[in-house]
Amino acid sequence: MKAGAIFDMDGTLLDTEQMYRNSWMELAAEYGQQPNTEFPRAVAGTNGERMLAVIKQYYPDVDAVQFMQDCIDRVKNRIARAVPKKEGMDEILEFLHQKGVKIAVASSNSVEQIEKNMTLAGATPYLDAIVGGDEVVYGKPEPDIFLLAAERLGISPWDCYVFEDGINGVRAGVAAGCSTVMIPDGSLPTEEMHQICIGVYHSLLEAKQALEQGKI
Repeated sequence: MKAGAIFDMDGTLLDTEQMYRNSWMELAAEYGQQPNTEFPRAVAGTNGERMLAVIKQYYPDVDAVQFMQDCIDRVKNRIARAVPKKEGMDEILEFLHQKGVKIAVASSNSVEQIEKNMTLAGATPYLDAIVGGDEVVYGKPEPDIFLLAAERLGISPWDCYVFEDGINGVRAGVAAGCSTVMIPDGSLPTEEMHQICIGVYHSLLEAKQALEQGKI
């Protein structure tokens, strides 16, 4: 078993990716655009300039900065009313904690939002480090966020798992040199994902069972 485990937040620990997908589609219509069903998947896991570039690619006529901020604000308001946890979140965090594995959350969200969400979800006692998208220059699929998370855990990326739901995040985890596990949420695993991940599982509970059995 690895010494460290780094988790994405939205769509991996928290069942919030659907909130983002709905918000992006709603906002596109409100901005007078034809909602593009491919856009939420393309933008998932990105942040900052990368996110703005994806917005401009799909919706060149909108104010990308305002469009991005409106989506972030809308999801924040919805999460404030309820933070939905993914199946198996509590179980896998407890299991890794009991095994002495250091745990980090590395999300494209801001550190402030990660801390707020993790507190509401009751996950804070398990965490040894948090890294936000506002702390790195290049977001996923670049490896920066996972490299920083491993550094804060004091563990080599090679000795860390990354648990991710999205294609951009999986690519970032692999590029960082971490043993990357995909728990798909909205994005079906492609052949590439199966080839580059050490495991693809339907839920965190399945991933926990794989850890218990020494499969990953």
